[in-house]
Amino acid sequence: MSQDPGGRLRVAVVFGGQSSESGVSCLTAQSVMANIDRERYDVTPVGITAAGEWVIEPADWTDIAPGSLPAVRADGEPFAWERLREFDVVFPLLHGPWGEDGTVQGLFEMAGVRYVGAGVLASAVAMDKPFTKALLASVGLPQVPYVTVTPRQWALERDRTFDRIQALRLPVFVKPARAGSSSGVARVDAWDDLEPAIVAAQEFDPKVLVEAAISDNRELECGVLQKADGTAVPSVVGEVRTSSSHGFYDFESKYLDGTSMNVVPADIPETVADRIRDYAVKAFEAVGGEGFARVDFFLTGDNDLVVNEINTIPGFTAFSMFPLLWEASGVPYSELIDRLITLAAERPLGLR
Repeated sequence: MSQDPGGRLRVAVVFGGQSSESGVSCLTAQSVMANIDRERYDVTPVGITAAGEWVIEPADWTDIAPGSLPAVRADGEPFAWERLREFDVVFPLLHGPWGEDGTVQGLFEMAGVRYVGAGVLASAVAMDKPFTKALLASVGLPQVPYVTVTPRQWALERDRTFDRIQALRLPVFVKPARAGSSSGVARVDAWDDLEPAIVAAQEFDPKVLVEAAISDNRELECGVLQKADGTAVPSVVGEVRTSSSHGFYDFESKYLDGTSMNVVPADIPETVADRIRDYAVKAFEAVGGEGFARVDFFLTGDNDLVVNEINTIPGFTAFSMFPLLWEASGVPYSELIDRLITLAAERPLGLR
C-alpha cells in the first residue's frame, strides 16, 4: 500500500461520465466526499466529463438550483488515467454505461489497481437487463415476462417483434436495456404508443427491453454488502412510494421533483421480507457480485415476488435507498463508505 506520509490510504473517487446518469453520479460523489473519513483517507476527486475527458474536480456544487443536476466541469486540471496506479483504492461512483457496465472496471483491472465494487463480468451482466433476467431465471428467481428488441430485430423483423410484444398484453413498460435511473423508460397503455416508446428508448440504448406490467405492485429494495470473508449479507427491506401523478418511479420522481418517498423498513410481512433478503443474496451471488449491490423487486397484491433488477453501483447519496437500508441495518453512512474501501483494499489483484 502506498499510504501518504500521514498513514492514510490514497483514494481516488471517480464520477460523472458519459451516460445519461452523469448528474446522478455527481450527486453521489458530492455526498461521499462530504462523509468520507479524511483522517483515514487522502481523497482525490476525479471527474469524467460528458466528452470523456478526465479532470481533477472539486465535487462541490453549492450553486446548483433545486430540481437540477450538477455536471463535471471541463476546465479542471487534466488527469491522466494512468495516474490511478498512484492510489491504493479507486472508488467508482459512475452510473450507467461506460461506468457501471464493466468498461471502467476493465480499465482498473488492466491498470492493476484495486477498486470498490463488482468486477468486469458482474458489472456487465447486471447492466444488461435481458442478460440479468436470463441469468437470474437460471437459478430459479422469478421474473416479469419480457421481450428483448435488438437493433437487427427492429430493422428486419419489426412485425414479428410487435407480435411477440403484444402477447404480453397491455400495459407494458419499455426500457433501454442498458441504462438506469429510469432513463428512457415509458409505460405504454395503447399499442399505438408502442413504436414511439421504443424509438425514445433507443435514444439511450439501441437494445430495448419490453416488460409486462404488474398490476397493484409495490416496489421493494434490498441492499447486499460483502463481509471480509466474502459472505454476502442482506439489509432490511425498503419500499419506494411514488406519487400517482407519475404512474411509476421515473427519473423526475427519483431525482428532481421530490415526489418519491423511501420507506425503511417496508411495511410488509416478515415472511415476505425474509424471501426478499434470500432472493437478494441469491441474485448477488448469481451475477458474481463483489462489494455491494442493491436488488429491486416487485410485490404483487397476492404477495408474489419478482426480481426487477440488480444495481452494482447503486445510488449513494445520503438520501438514496441503499445507504438508508444499511443505516436501518445498523451501518451508518460513513461506516458504510469505510467498509467498502477496506474491503477493496484487501481484495487481491488479478483473477479471483
